[in-house]
Amino acid sequence: MEEEKKTFDLKEVAQHKAQDDCWMVIHGKVYDVTKFLDEHPGGDEVLLQTAGTDATDEFDDAGHSDNAKAQMEDFYLGDCAELLKTKDKDVSAKDHILNATESTTESVGILSKFLQFLIPLALFGIAVAIRRYGNEGENVA
Repeated sequence: MEEEKKTFDLKEVAQHKAQDDCWMVIHGKVYDVTKFLDEHPGGDEVLLQTAGTDATDEFDDAGHSDNAKAQMEDFYLGDCAELLKTKDKDVSAKDHILNATESTTESVGILSKFLQFLIPLALFGIAVAIRRYGNEGENVA
């Protein structure tokens, strides 16, 4: 039988920000990294600076390897419901923006193709008019 995942809120995570009790949230998941402080390649200070908070941005900015990401599972405690809800809202907002951008891009693409046809046609018409009416002025003299 699969163990039920525990859910934490940010207030609860914020209570664990000491060297002997260090939790953080990364991508909506809560990790107890207390036992990892001494092993962390960047030093324990890096982890302690973001202890008790959502450290997602700092984690992503550090460019962790796939191996490091896999190792995180050893410290996983549960989920942070507040951040998972926010993450889902952010994803749907990004999807909405991307869909709007695709529509705009499609409209611009159609306009661009139309102008690619219309501009040479207009230039051709102007060249014919200049040639035709330009030659008439020479015949009058």
